[in-house]
Amino acid sequence: MRRFIQFNDKKIDSFLFMELSDLTKTLTKQNDWEVKFGFQSYLDFQNRTLYVSYFWDNRPNEEKVNGLKSDVCLRAVGTLFHTDVTEVKSFIDKATMTSIPSFAKQLFMLAEDLRLEEICKKERPGTKKWFSTRRRVYRHYFQSQTNANLMKSVYTDALFTVIYLLLTSESPLEDIPMIYEPIDRMMPWLRQTLGQFFDAVSTKDVARVAFMITETLDEVLEHDMLNTYFYLPEHSYGTEEAMLTIDDMKRKNALNNRDVLDQKKKGDEDIHEQKLPTWHRETSDMTKSFLQFELEQGSQTDLLGEGVREGEEGDQALAIVQGSVQKSKRNDYTKQNAIEKKRDIRQTGKGEPYGKENKYAEAIFLSPQPPSFQQLAEYEKMKAEIVSYQKKLKKMIEKTLEHKKIMPRTDLHFGRLHKKLLRLWTDEQPRLFYKKHEPSIAIDAVFTLLVDCSASMHDKMEETKRGIVLFHEALKSVFVPHQIVGFWEDSNEANETKQPNYFQTVISFSKSLKKQSGAEIIQLEPQEDNRDGFAIRIMTGQLLQRTEKQKFLLVFSDGEPAAYGYEQNGIIDTHEAVLEARKKGIEVINIFLANGDIDEGQQKTIQNIYGKYSIFVPNVEQLPDILFPLLKKLLYKSL
Repeated sequence: MRRFIQFNDKKIDSFLFMELSDLTKTLTKQNDWEVKFGFQSYLDFQNRTLYVSYFWDNRPNEEKVNGLKSDVCLRAVGTLFHTDVTEVKSFIDKATMTSIPSFAKQLFMLAEDLRLEEICKKERPGTKKWFSTRRRVYRHYFQSQTNANLMKSVYTDALFTVIYLLLTSESPLEDIPMIYEPIDRMMPWLRQTLGQFFDAVSTKDVARVAFMITETLDEVLEHDMLNTYFYLPEHSYGTEEAMLTIDDMKRKNALNNRDVLDQKKKGDEDIHEQKLPTWHRETSDMTKSFLQFELEQGSQTDLLGEGVREGEEGDQALAIVQGSVQKSKRNDYTKQNAIEKKRDIRQTGKGEPYGKENKYAEAIFLSPQPPSFQQLAEYEKMKAEIVSYQKKLKKMIEKTLEHKKIMPRTDLHFGRLHKKLLRLWTDEQPRLFYKKHEPSIAIDAVFTLLVDCSASMHDKMEETKRGIVLFHEALKSVFVPHQIVGFWEDSNEANETKQPNYFQTVISFSKSLKKQSGAEIIQLEPQEDNRDGFAIRIMTGQLLQRTEKQKFLLVFSDGEPAAYGYEQNGIIDTHEAVLEARKKGIEVINIFLANGDIDEGQQKTIQNIYGKYSIFVPNVEQLPDILFPLLKKLLYKSL
């Protein structure tokens, strides 16, 4: 099915993304840092994430690659190791007190980035090409932004873009346009002061000059900046109000009235702790009922709940009670909780055995239902369509095994030296070697067929089943154990802390060689999303438990992985899962299914994930013809 209109069909260059991820880990010298795309480039220290800017999208490939790599280098080499976090926090506090805080913060980031850029080029000379491209593209961008801001009469933004052009100019006589009369009068002083940025050797020096310029321009500029060209991530430095402490939750504003009732509690007051009345009114008389809720108006009392804490007079319900806490007489489960945590860590290995992106993924295994008469009939029909392939393959395998069985084991030109050496003198071409053991006539291999059951497979599933039936019947005829598993993720139940993934094993290892098995394959149906990396790791674990010498994992899919929170890093995660499986001796092969011409971007993405072990099927009707030589090659490899 062709898609004539594609909404939000932006493709991520998976190979470039993996390259940026590897570059980040190399430059930071830490494996737990990851890369994400953001509206600006910055470091998130708390989540150990490096953001590269969307600014470089939709540009020529060379500019895009060099620009993104310069973002990574600027943050991983510069910000991470050469920016003083304490000075940044101090500057943010000062900038917030001015009337142009956005201008101040962006000016600081601009100057700091230019300082860090020189450090990066000095420590990593190979990055000069990246930063040269970065400087050229940014200058062209800020020149156009200067004209746009002047046309819109956004003078503060126009001033900032001019400052960038002055700081990155190769000539001290950079020609700049007239902006606004009060600003133009400040321009000679500004040109001279900006030169101090080039003498800055630390974050403290940059902050000092930036704040000096901000203080001076604070009296001149009428409005703050509207656009964001350079982003200072306050949350990353722990300065935003969103990071609340326990003290932040306490009442800050006083009651409108500060009177205190002189009546004391008598002990028979009705205190509602869980079920609250839906009607109440403020009163100046102490009653037998007190609504435990924080009020903005009312009189303070000494009423408390039934807790064990001794509070002070005037405590409000649901507020934080400050007083002496009595020791609980109940059991202490602290040690037990610690033991449970240790047990969880032991069970999960490193804590994320299926990859960081699959931290909350849950594997749910489903058993097939007994096949119905309709499914049996449909399977027999598919079986009849591929019987010629199956018989041909079986005959070739049997001939190969028979040939190996009757091959001579003595009088060979190579092997073990025979004890009877008389023929060395009696024969012109003596054959003095033999082989000790007869070869096994069994194929020492095992297969897992992993079938993508996402919703996008709805127009390819029937033909996919035909190809899977060919595999099943052919492997069964030569007695090679295998399993066939469909996988999908339930998008309706998936959330940030739970992503249920279903694995429907229609053919298990134990039943794969039984004569009556096979009709269960018809039960495979398109479902919802697909989390490929998680599925590959699950199947890898099952294959590693097998004793066969050759282990094959064939993944039938029709595109990129797509699941909850898996869009950006799903390609990387799947690629890592494939590499992990191959390192453990499992051969992973992808069979890409399509209906019509295969998009060049899709083909490149699949090759980035699976490498050269990718087979592209432009028309699923050709699947049996393509699978036959593949199966033949894999089985011969196992002989």
